[in-house]
Amino acid sequence: MIELREGSCYPSLLVGVNVGLALVDGFIAVLSFVQLIRIHSRNIQHGWTRQKVFHLMIGSSNLGYFLYFLLSLIAACERWQCWSHSCGFIFMAFPNVLFFAAFLLLLSFWVDLCHQTDDEDEEDEESNVEESLLEKTFNERSSLSTDYHRRCLPLRLVHVQSRQRIVILVTLLVILIMLACAVIIWIGMGQNPIDSTVVARVYVDIFAAAMLLLAGALACYGLILCLKMSKVRTDRASFEHWKVAGLAVVCVLCFTSSAFVALLTNIPMLYHWHQQEGNGLCVSLLVLYYFVGSSIPSAFLLWVMREIPPPVTANVQQESATLRDVDDEMKEAADHILNRQLEFSRKVANAVVLTFDNSGM
Repeated sequence: MIELREGSCYPSLLVGVNVGLALVDGFIAVLSFVQLIRIHSRNIQHGWTRQKVFHLMIGSSNLGYFLYFLLSLIAACERWQCWSHSCGFIFMAFPNVLFFAAFLLLLSFWVDLCHQTDDEDEEDEESNVEESLLEKTFNERSSLSTDYHRRCLPLRLVHVQSRQRIVILVTLLVILIMLACAVIIWIGMGQNPIDSTVVARVYVDIFAAAMLLLAGALACYGLILCLKMSKVRTDRASFEHWKVAGLAVVCVLCFTSSAFVALLTNIPMLYHWHQQEGNGLCVSLLVLYYFVGSSIPSAFLLWVMREIPPPVTANVQQESATLRDVDDEMKEAADHILNRQLEFSRKVANAVVLTFDNSGM
């Protein structure tokens, strides 16, 4: 059990905020994974769709935040020396990387929609705009529509794939930088001139700058996409328009506020438990950085993707029933034709027999 002793753990106010943030992130993680299971059970045949990938990444990042807040309290009370260096840094940075990758992936999909070719006819444009932004599958190349676009617009499909590959490469690069900083911080625990706090501070500043760039990119492409979608006068396009606009506004406000908190304060360095003070300003900035900066965008993205696709099994059963009906009708028709042919053959045979009998007489 965690014993909250004066001078060994966080102040009581800071403990309460950490527990509250942990509960919020844990709830979002559970909700995301439950929704992922429900979606996957509906359309297993479709593989990993964008909707499933977003639920997985949001759930994983919030699970990481939950573990970070929980372990921060335990480490402060138990005086874990490793937590104040590389261990705490990894648990602090890794959920941020997953969160950053999720919205960077969202940006890549928006870029795909904004850079569609202008020579498509109006019908194709409406179908592309009205299409759900979060339900297209990664294995689109196996569908008939994608085969058509591959023949007509091969360059655009290469660009779509390359953007998702760029997201993966950027995410891997950030993870490598995080691990390199963690190793340097771990080395700094020994007798050497390396200052672990400075290394962590540099990483936090670089990551905050990346979040500011991501917020600006989401704002720009969100505006472009909204302008494109406003040209389509349908209810579905209007609904998707508000989705994009809401996500863009939430991302800009939340990412900008959390990035400035990271650049101007030491709130991201919470794992340095011996440097924290439980005053009201620290608590307010902590809520602003984590709750506003990550929990609200995650919850809003899950709300946007709350629609569950229709089950594929029902369609398969309906198609199977239709095929069975067609087969039965074809069998009945074939049997009817065969019976008529047999009856005609019997009549011909009887006529031939009567003819021979008459000729014999």
